[in-house]
Amino acid sequence: MRNFLITSAVLVLASCGGGAPRASGDISRACLAADRSAANSRLCSCVQAAADQTLRPADRSRVAGFFEDPERAHAMRISDTPSAEAFWDRFQNFIETAEAICR
Repeated sequence: MRNFLITSAVLVLASCGGGAPRASGDISRACLAADRSAANSRLCSCVQAAADQTLRPADRSRVAGFFEDPERAHAMRISDTPSAEAFWDRFQNFIETAEAICR
């Protein structure tokens, strides 16, 4: 499961980059701070824009924490509470959106 989360994050970060609108927010800052080799302001802005379209403000704060501590994502994924499952559905939508708009 952890590999899936890391792979998803890498795919989002690697696939974004061209022509994305500039955005700033928790996810954009966390993306840049994570110091991944593919991360740059255009890429991180694109990921933030996808988050702004698909996630609630509290979700965006939670996802930003995933950059710092991927284990948080794993804990959320394995939780079987209705709220965690609803969040995970929104998170998957965010991933799909980021992959689509950030190419």
